[in-house]
Amino acid sequence: MRTVCYLPMILFMNKTCYNLHLSGSAIAPYLPALAHLRISVFREFPYLYDGSVEYEARYLQTYVNSPDSIAVLLLDGDRVVGASTGLPMAHEEDEFQQPFLQQGYDPDTLFYCAESVLLPEYRGRGVYKSFFLGRENHARQLGGFTHATFCGVQRPVDHPMRPAGYLPLDSIWQHFGYTPHPELLTTYTWKDLGETEASPKPMQFWMKTL
Repeated sequence: MRTVCYLPMILFMNKTCYNLHLSGSAIAPYLPALAHLRISVFREFPYLYDGSVEYEARYLQTYVNSPDSIAVLLLDGDRVVGASTGLPMAHEEDEFQQPFLQQGYDPDTLFYCAESVLLPEYRGRGVYKSFFLGRENHARQLGGFTHATFCGVQRPVDHPMRPAGYLPLDSIWQHFGYTPHPELLTTYTWKDLGETEASPKPMQFWMKTL
């Protein structure tokens, strides 16, 4: 178990926030806060996620169970206002690994970067850089990983819930060195806002050489 606290580093409106890096079982005390943060942020377009705390508890337990996982938290005092997670792809469920196996990749060489979620009032201040660097440096320290990867949902440009002026995050991901891989496609299932049942959503993976 690794726990590294980086002391105050970001100033928001006269409030000083700091990053906390946690692995494995050290993440467990923060699961309720992570669940509520994910539900709140992923309600926004393009995910439109109508989540539940019960599902989140099951999903996030994967990171507690993996000794090589990472959670980079942004705290404002005791409040978790942002988070970014990752773990070895080999520790993920089969549905995450399958697209890579089909394309000849070895899951043992891939580090999966899951979500980066941040409350709106803390955006635009360089926090995402600390999230990406935190996960990638963790993967490099573990050793044996050739690539970092994550996936993003694909929504049609004429989606009825797409906000006016919405800008995809593609340029940001490219800025951090990730490239889209159209051959690495999958679907994940969740319930959108306004849906009565969960439905499959198309997802595309992005990758970066470590």
